[in-house]
Amino acid sequence: MDNKVMPGPVYLTDPMAALEPIPNFGCKVCAALGRQRDEARRIGDMTSVTDCNVEIRLHPHAKREARR
Repeated sequence: MDNKVMPGPVYLTDPMAALEPIPNFGCKVCAALGRQRDEARRIGDMTSVTDCNVEIRLHPHAKREARR
């Protein structure tokens, strides 16, 4: 019989945390979605957090003209 020791647990980070969109707080829609997402996270409603992330990511903003 081998006396092998199992390694300790592996702790993984949430891969989506780094990909979470940053709301444009100059936009009322994005700001509201950011607040909704924060509240959903606070109460543990990760489905709503994901929904807010999708809406923030897809919310259109006019492209700014490049400065010359």
